Amino acid sequence: MSVARIEAARPQTPARTVDVALRDGSTVRVRGVCGEDRPAIERFLHELSPRSIGFRFFGQVDLAWAADWSMDVDDGDRYALVATTGHDQEIVAHAAYIRTGPERAEVAFTVADAWQGHGIATIMLGHLAAAAEENGIRLLTAEVLPANHHMIQVFRDSGYAVELQTSDGAVHVELPTSPSEQTRERFEQREQAAAIAAVGLFLRPGSVAVIGASPKRATVGGAILRNLRSQGFTGRLYAVNRRVHTIAGRRAYDSIAEVPKPVDLAVIAVPAEQVAAVARECAAAGTRALLVISAGFSEVGAEGAVRQSELVEVCREAGMRLIGPNCLGVLNTSAEVRLDATFAERMPPPGPIGFLSQSGGLGIAVIEAANRLGLGLSSFVSVGNKADISGNDLLEYWEQDADTSVLMLYLESFGNPRRFARIARRVSRAKPIVAVKSGRSPAGARASASHTGALLSASDVTVDALFGQAGVIRTDTMQELFDVGALLAAQPVPAGTRVAIVTNAGGPGIMCADACQSAGLDVVEISAAVRSRLAGFLAPEASLGNPIDMIATAPAQSYRRTIEALVAEDACDAIVAIFVPPLLTRAEDVARELRAAAANAANAVGVPVAAVFMNSEGVPPGRDGDAHVPTFGFPEDAARALGHVARYGRWRSRPLGRVPQLTGIRSDEAAALVAAALSDGEGWLGASEVAALLDCYGLPLVETRILAGPAEAAAAAAEMGVPVAIKAIAKGLLHKSDAGGVRLGLRGARQVKKAAEEMAGAVDRAGHRLEGLLVQPMVEPGVELLMGVVHDQSFGPVIACGAGGTSVEVLGDVAVRITPLTDLDGQEMLRGLRTFRLLEGYRGAPACDIATVEEMLLRLSALVEAHPEVVELDANPVVVGPAGATIVDARIRLAGAPPRRPVPSL
Repeated sequence: MSVARIEAARPQTPARTVDVALRDGSTVRVRGVCGEDRPAIERFLHELSPRSIGFRFFGQVDLAWAADWSMDVDDGDRYALVATTGHDQEIVAHAAYIRTGPERAEVAFTVADAWQGHGIATIMLGHLAAAAEENGIRLLTAEVLPANHHMIQVFRDSGYAVELQTSDGAVHVELPTSPSEQTRERFEQREQAAAIAAVGLFLRPGSVAVIGASPKRATVGGAILRNLRSQGFTGRLYAVNRRVHTIAGRRAYDSIAEVPKPVDLAVIAVPAEQVAAVARECAAAGTRALLVISAGFSEVGAEGAVRQSELVEVCREAGMRLIGPNCLGVLNTSAEVRLDATFAERMPPPGPIGFLSQSGGLGIAVIEAANRLGLGLSSFVSVGNKADISGNDLLEYWEQDADTSVLMLYLESFGNPRRFARIARRVSRAKPIVAVKSGRSPAGARASASHTGALLSASDVTVDALFGQAGVIRTDTMQELFDVGALLAAQPVPAGTRVAIVTNAGGPGIMCADACQSAGLDVVEISAAVRSRLAGFLAPEASLGNPIDMIATAPAQSYRRTIEALVAEDACDAIVAIFVPPLLTRAEDVARELRAAAANAANAVGVPVAAVFMNSEGVPPGRDGDAHVPTFGFPEDAARALGHVARYGRWRSRPLGRVPQLTGIRSDEAAALVAAALSDGEGWLGASEVAALLDCYGLPLVETRILAGPAEAAAAAAEMGVPVAIKAIAKGLLHKSDAGGVRLGLRGARQVKKAAEEMAGAVDRAGHRLEGLLVQPMVEPGVELLMGVVHDQSFGPVIACGAGGTSVEVLGDVAVRITPLTDLDGQEMLRGLRTFRLLEGYRGAPACDIATVEEMLLRLSALVEAHPEVVELDANPVVVGPAGATIVDARIRLAGAPPRRPVPSL
C-alpha cells in the first residue's frame, strides 16, 4: 500500500477510515467522528494550549460545550473528521464543516499542539472539501484570527483557489470545494515529501536495532548484525535478543523497550508468529520504522495474510512505516551512512544505481552480480510483500537523491500503476528508469467480450503501454537489465540513433551491424571527410565504411584515434568498439585507449562508447579515476543495450504533451445518462443510450434508427432513399456478424424486409431472440479502425486503437495507452500502427483525415476519465476517409465505479 494521489472530479465522501502519510513520513488515521469518541475528544480539548483554544474558538470557552459541538454531526449539513494515532487511537486533530447556505459551509480545524506543522490540517481540508462537494456544497468559508498565521498559511498553500479578506478583526477565507489542477499539484508535492521522508527512515537512519540478532553467523539475524558492524554503519547500533547477554562483545538487550534511546529503524528477524508482538513493543518504544525480514506472511496463503494484516494494523495505529515483510533488507553505500541491513554475503561497491527488487532471493543474486560486474549501487531495497513502502515511494526518494542517477527495478506486480506512471514520467525526464517486469505470458489474461478486451488480454501490452508513456526502459531479461544499467551508469545518453562500429575483425563487425539495425539503430554511412582522416593512420587494407574494420594488426592506439575522428566530425551519436585478441595487440592496451577515448567523447559531445571484448578474460581493470567503459561479451548484447538507451533518449527529448481542454462536451448530461442506466443494473447499454453517450462527447456515430421489426425497417430504408445496412438487436448478441446479424448494401424496402426476415431466423438459430433492428445508411468506404477502452482493475481505463473490422484479432495491429491521453499520445498511437500508411494514402488513395481520428481518441479518453463506470467500450469499425471519420458500430458496458480518493491515503 502506498500514498495515492488527490483525484479529480466527483470524489466519494471519505466516510471510510483512511491512513495518510504526513510531512515527516509517519502516518495518522483519518475517519469520521462516531458516538464513542466523546471521551477521547474531551481529552484532546483539555490538552490543547490556551493559545490553540483561543485560535479555534476566538477565546476561551467551556470545554464541555466545545466537546458537544465537536460531536454534533449528521454527515450532511454537519460533517466532522478526526485524526488518530497510537494503539489507543488518541485524537490529534479535529475538523468539521457546517452548512450555512444551499451551497456554502463553514469549516474549522483544531490540531494538537505537538502535531502542528506536520500537514494534518491540509490533509483534513482536502477530505472535508471532497465530502462537502459530494453533498452539494460548492464553497467553503472560514473565519481566522489574524494572529493565527499557521492556519492562514494552510489555506494559502492548499492549492485551492483561496480568497482572503480582512474585516471586523478576522480574516475571512473562501475556497471552492472542487479541486483544480493546482490543487492536485500541491497534493502531489506533499505526497512526494512524505515519501522521501518515509524512505529516508530506512536508508538514512540515525540508529538501528536488530531484533533477533544472534551470535551464530549462519542465522539471518546474525548475518545482518555482522554486516552492519563490518561495513561500519555510522549511526547507533543495538542488538536485541532475550536469550543472550552479549553478541561479539556488544550488549544484547532483552527487548526494544530496554534500548536507552528511541530507535529510528528496527530490523526484525524473528519467527513470523512473533512479529506482530515485537512490532507492538517497537511502537510503544517510539520506533519510527520497521524492516521485517521474516517470511511467513501473505506469500504463504490465508494464515500468513492474516498475520500481515495484523502487522500492518500495528504500524498504522502507531504511525510507523514498514518495508517487507519477507524481504532481503536494505543497504546504502554512502560514506555518510554505510548501511548494510541485509543478509547478503558482500556489500556492492558504491555507485550511481538505485536498485529495487520485489524478490528477496533475486536480490541476493543482484548484489552478487553487482560485485562481479563492478557495478556500483547507491542503495538497494528489497520490498518483499510491499505491505507499506512500495516502488512508487522509492522512485520519489531516488528522484531527489544526489547519489543516484540511474534507477533499476525488478517488478512482479504493481500496487498503484497509475501513480507509478505519473511519478515515473516525471522522474524519467532527469534519471533513466530500467525495469524487468515478469509475467509476459497471456496465462493470466482476463477473458473479455469485446474486440478491445480480446486484444488487450492477449499479452501484457498494458504494461508496455505504461512503461512507454512513462519513459521506462523495459528489458526482457536480468542480463539486459544489467547491460543497460551499466551503459547508463557510465556513459551519456545518445542524442540520436546513429551508430558507428569500430572493430579489428570483420565478422563481429557485420554481426554487430545486423544487431544494431534490429535494435532500431542506424548504421550510418561514413562521410568522405572521416574516411580521409582515417586513411591517414589506418592500414591500407582497412575497410573505412561502417563497420570500420581496422584489421587484426591495428595497434591499440588506433581505437582511440578512430573514435576521436568520428567524434570530431560528428559522424555518429554512439560508438561500439569491438576487440578480438590477435597475437600482437594486448587487451589491457586497448582498454586503456578506449577509456581515454570514451572520456573525451563523453565530456566533449556526449557520445557514449560501448566496448565488446571477445576474449575469455574480459576487459582488464583500469586504475582508480579512469573513465569506465561498459564492456560486453558479444556484439549483440552491446547493440541491444544501445538500442534501449537510444529509444529512451528519443523519448526524453520529445515534448511532454498536454491533456487538452476539449470543447462541446456535455459531461453533466452524460453523468445523468450513466446514472439512469445503472439504476436499471450493470451491463451493456442499449443502442439509443450508446448513441446518446457518444454524442455527449462529440464522437460521431453514423445516423442510426432503431426499429421494432422487418416491416418498420423496410419503411425506414425507403424513407432514407440510400443504400442501408441493417443489424440485429438481441440480448447477449455482441459479435453480430458471427450470428448472421449484419447485412450490408441493401436497396429499397423489399430487399430490406427480406433480409431482415432472414436475419431473424439466423439469429434465432444462433441461440438469440431478435428484439429489434438497427438501420443505418451505408458509409462511404474508407480505412477501418477500431477504437476501444477496457477498464483494467489495476491500471484504470486502457485505450486501444488499431486496424478494425471483423478481422481485428487476427491482424493484432493495435496501439495501447493508459488514460488520460495527451495530444502527443493520440498522434503516436496512430503512427505506431502498421496500417498507418493506409491513412496517409496508399497506392494513390487519397489521404485520410488523420486529425479527426486523433481528436476522437482524445474525446474517448475524456469520456472514460470522467465516467469510470464505463468499463468496456468498443467502436468497431470506425471508417476514416478524406472528409472525416464515422463510428459505424459501438458497444458500451457499465459497472459501478470504484470510489475515488479525495486526498493522499495509504
